[in-house]
Amino acid sequence: MKYHHLNISTDGTIETYNKITRLLNLKPKEIDKEFKFGEPYSIWTYEVETRDEDDYFDFINKFLDILEPKFGDLEKIGVTKNDILFWLLYEYDQQCAMEFHPQEMKRLGVSGIHLNIDCWPLNTKSTNA
Repeated sequence: MKYHHLNISTDGTIETYNKITRLLNLKPKEIDKEFKFGEPYSIWTYEVETRDEDDYFDFINKFLDILEPKFGDLEKIGVTKNDILFWLLYEYDQQCAMEFHPQEMKRLGVSGIHLNIDCWPLNTKSTNA
């Protein structure tokens, strides 16, 4: 399973959080009511889940397509490119392998947005004794 996140750090207010939602016209990931680090509205997250058998989801280009026309409007509400992070979380079975096209990387680099990637093995051990 892959979890593709578009994360935007905010000032922690519900007003800014809701402005981002309206501006990007996306439904953010539900806020974790048990959030223990920072304020619950301090990170706005849009998530797309994919499975290995799904068609490739070009998250870098898709997320940039969403953001690039909105950079000016985001700055007006206090969100800079330094507040934006693309985060790929990858739960793998046999091998954690990824490939990125040079044009994607160039576009991402020019945008100034950071990319994080976390991988962990799928827990497939049987609990039967």
